[in-house]
This record gives sequence, structure tokens and C-alpha cells, in this order.
Amino acid sequence: MNGAPGLLASDRRREIRRPLAGRVTLAFEDPLPRRLEAELVDVSASGFRCRHRCGDLRTGQAVRFRHPAAEGEARVMWTRIVASGIESGFLLL
Repeated sequence: MNGAPGLLASDRRREIRRPLAGRVTLAFEDPLPRRLEAELVDVSASGFRCRHRCGDLRTGQAVRFRHPAAEGEARVMWTRIVASGIESGFLLL
């Protein structure tokens, strides 16, 4: 594990994340064409994080997205279950 002992992964981020609320629309084709509405949590220069209820998103999957700060294509970098649903982090492509 990199970083100082005791630091959480969120403490080692290289980019500043800024909270940003709003709706995110995600569309993906794998395994079948699907459209998903999610809640934006925060954004950075190279990505964003959102909260949703879709168990079909997986690491490495490409999606099309639209939210209040940007739109385009992104890749799912991680997904985790949290008390309020599921969160996923995306890297802009």
C-alpha cells in the first residue's frame, strides 16, 4: 500500500475533488443497452463519483454520461456498496 500509514485512499488523491450535486445520466451497451439515472457526489479534473442502485456496472466498463459539469465518455474505475446504495468512480476518456 502506498502513502503514509493510516491514510485512507481518499486522503491520497492527487486531484482535488469538489462536491457537486445533480443528476447523472449513464448509458452503456454491455451486456445490453441500458440507461441509468444516478446522483452526482463530486467531480475532479479527470473524473467524477456518483451514487446509484445499479449492480450491473463493473470496473473497466465504458459508459456515456451527462451531468451538470460535463458530458462525454468515461470508464468505471471502482464500485462499492455504501449505506445509501452503490457508489462508482469514473475516469473521463
